[in-house]
Amino acid sequence: MSQAQRQQPVDNKRAALWLLASAVCFTGMSVLVKLLGSDLHPFQISFFRGVVSMLVILPFMMRAGGLMAGIKTQVPALQFGRGVVGSVAMFLGFYSIVHLPLADAQAISFSRNLFIVPLASILLAEIIGLRRALAAAVGFIGVIIMLRPGTDLMLSIPALAALGHASLVALATILVTIASRYDKPVTLMFYTNVVTIGLIAIPTFFVWVRPDAEQLFMLVSMGVMGTLAHNCFIRAYALGEASAIAPVDYSRLVMAAVAGYLLFGNIPDRYTLIGAAIIIGASFYIIRREAQIERERQNLPPSSAVK
Repeated sequence: MSQAQRQQPVDNKRAALWLLASAVCFTGMSVLVKLLGSDLHPFQISFFRGVVSMLVILPFMMRAGGLMAGIKTQVPALQFGRGVVGSVAMFLGFYSIVHLPLADAQAISFSRNLFIVPLASILLAEIIGLRRALAAAVGFIGVIIMLRPGTDLMLSIPALAALGHASLVALATILVTIASRYDKPVTLMFYTNVVTIGLIAIPTFFVWVRPDAEQLFMLVSMGVMGTLAHNCFIRAYALGEASAIAPVDYSRLVMAAVAGYLLFGNIPDRYTLIGAAIIIGASFYIIRREAQIERERQNLPPSSAVK
């Protein structure tokens, strides 16, 4: 997003704080998902995430024009398809968090920036330069290193779920870009949660376990943290430049590694560290390159934050 298109001036310091808050909330949500996963199925956890998120955003919908403001859409098929993609992505992400070390699941999820490169070319007809294409290819080498070729992890269901999550998040990001041309943000949020609840309610019925008071508290807290994380993430990128604040988002990997060690006794090995470093480096290069191309397109001078 160029500065000319913003409704408020660039403030990378405040944006970085919002993104840090988002990282903390995302990590807290991931920890709760992993704790809950020892007793509850990821389908049930995903269902509660959708229900709690819907309850949290309802007051904002009412302020924005009521329930009809959320239902009314110019592109119903696109909104439904985007909701399905987002729902499946969330379930796969929760599944990978439950069954993989937190640091591994978090690192693989950052490969979403790599998947966006080919998807943007296909769905948005963007011209992808050689440097961005090579950066994405290098990033995928990092993913392969993390999956440890020749081991059982390479083709394990949790690892494939983590990759599926990353690719579908990338696809959902592209679909949001398209849908936002027609509908308001409140409409996108409404359909995300409505489709999630409706779609995941069916498999949840077959794996339902009545949560006790402690689990119910954790489920509600998980849903609230997930909603807050998403809101802080949006606020961060509305205020700041992606290329300047993106490194803050990678603090989620450090937080996940610390939480995984303290709570679950998981110690990242060399494959995780090397692969994560390659993924993050390639992703950050792609973000900076896209920002540079956008500045050239808008004929804006480089920001001092990214010199």
